[in-house]
Amino acid sequence: MPPTALPEIAFAGRSNVGKSSLVNALTGQKALARASNTPGRTKQLNFFELDGRLTLVDMPGYGYAQAAKAVKKDWQGLMFDFLRGRPTLRRVVLLLDARIPFKDSDHTVMRLLDKAAVTYQIVLTKADSVKPAALETKQALTQALIAKHAAAFPVLFTTSSETGLGMEALRASLAELVEPIDLG
Repeated sequence: MPPTALPEIAFAGRSNVGKSSLVNALTGQKALARASNTPGRTKQLNFFELDGRLTLVDMPGYGYAQAAKAVKKDWQGLMFDFLRGRPTLRRVVLLLDARIPFKDSDHTVMRLLDKAAVTYQIVLTKADSVKPAALETKQALTQALIAKHAAAFPVLFTTSSETGLGMEALRASLAELVEPIDLG
């Protein structure tokens, strides 16, 4: 992994939750991170340095059922090796799909992040594909879930990479984390 003195924000979530699309939407670029309709496409940590001020990290997805167990284990090992002891990591943005119920793997990742004391922020993705009443229910359930996790940042963001919903607010929140890091 590249050494860096820049603050890092990592994007984690299940395969096909929209990590790459969110990175692209946040940066205003269409092809910075490679987005695919095929789950499990991202197989390594992808680092994107922005103007010498911040690094975004697109992490491999977890929970992709059709990947071989050995491949899933390698991906998860890579993800957690990165999270442990990375002094430049300011926050993990944990993406959850607004269209589907929470999965066991989502709960497992949240418990691991709690145990590792890694601050994470939950962002609901693909909100444009959910009817308003169902979205309100999902937001309430997610806020209740956040309250049960010590390392979870208390503010929930709801986004759509397609429509731009929530991008300005999330961008502003993440910008607050950008400041020089003293590793000395």
